[in-house]
Amino acid sequence: MLAPQTPLAERVRPEDLSGFTGQEHLIGKNTVLRKQIEANLLPSIILWGPPGTGKTTLAQIIAKETKRPFYKLSAINSGVKDVRNILDKVKNQAGLFNQNTPILFIDEIHRFNKSQQDSLLEAVEKAWITLIGATTENPSFEVNNALLSRCQVFVLKPLDVQALQKILKRALETDKWLKKLDIELKETDALIHYSDGDARKLLNLLEQTVLQLSDKKPVVITDKAVKESVKNNAFLYDKKGEMHYNIISAFIKSVRGSDPNAAVYWLARMIEGGEDPLFIARRLIILASEDIGLANPNALLIANAAFDAVHKIGWPEARITLAEATIYLAVSPKSNSAYMAINKAQQLVKETGNLEVPLALRNAPTKLMKNLGYGKDYKYAHSFEGNFVKMNFMPERLKNTVLYQPGDNIKERIYKKDLKKKWGEKYS
Repeated sequence: MLAPQTPLAERVRPEDLSGFTGQEHLIGKNTVLRKQIEANLLPSIILWGPPGTGKTTLAQIIAKETKRPFYKLSAINSGVKDVRNILDKVKNQAGLFNQNTPILFIDEIHRFNKSQQDSLLEAVEKAWITLIGATTENPSFEVNNALLSRCQVFVLKPLDVQALQKILKRALETDKWLKKLDIELKETDALIHYSDGDARKLLNLLEQTVLQLSDKKPVVITDKAVKESVKNNAFLYDKKGEMHYNIISAFIKSVRGSDPNAAVYWLARMIEGGEDPLFIARRLIILASEDIGLANPNALLIANAAFDAVHKIGWPEARITLAEATIYLAVSPKSNSAYMAINKAQQLVKETGNLEVPLALRNAPTKLMKNLGYGKDYKYAHSFEGNFVKMNFMPERLKNTVLYQPGDNIKERIYKKDLKKKWGEKYS
């Protein structure tokens, strides 16, 4: 039997507070938020919590319980124009805590940049809309202070085992498609484990497991069957889980391997999985230093500029910046000579300890230090032809040690030729 096109998590999304599971500290009897909803005196709020804890569902329930118009935007693919279009519709209709004040729900609000968040300030202050923002990131860092000060923040927690069990039971009892199948929920440990407190992930995994077993009667859900489903499906992208590490590893290795096609594919997987764009940008900076290095020093400038741009513009435009930087790094010549040099140097320090600085290289700010020979025999490079003079800059014990070996690329061949000319036997 074919599964419906709409995901199970959408099909069984609760429509009222009585069907909402978890977050009792927020919507339980006599809680602040519950009283605000029941009295229809709701300020603008920020819902902060991990994925799949009910932020979107709660926003929709609030709109239905308070009988208010509901507008929804996602910060991933919306901008200032989208916000203004909604505000133009509603700004002449609202008043402070008016019971008909529309609700504007913005998912992933932390992905709005400063100008996008600033576009909401007047509307929130004048109560043209009641803003409900949802974020997985700490609003103290990701939401402008001016906007944050006009909102109440409510923290949602990962769903506990009891709540996840109730959600599973409700899905099996209410979803029309699941009810037509002969399903036996024999074991739930794996479902609970892999969902990691995320109701959406739980329901997606349940549906995938049922589909995998749909040719069997009855459909028996066991921990083994769930683990097989996880192994066979890549939908479980988790910013803290194994898929996160596997995909970022594939991304790094694709850039290092000079394959722009694979690099952009894995970039897209991270974007679609909801990865933090700044995490990706930081990895590009590391790649530029570790794997491209002196073969193309401009790569570090490009990666650093990309990080800065991503921080300024946010989604969705930042995906283009990340793609540009990713392709540039992938097609750049590669060298890990700087990476290898610092590794060797650190290992050498561990092995040899605190060797003395040669007297000629020591700082001599006092007469006593000068009398002790500090700085004596130091040769100022710029006083010599070619701004170079041959002298030992290492501890005496290490004076012939070579840590940097130029890579085999156009730029570093030039460096090697120059170093050989200056230092002779070290780079022969």
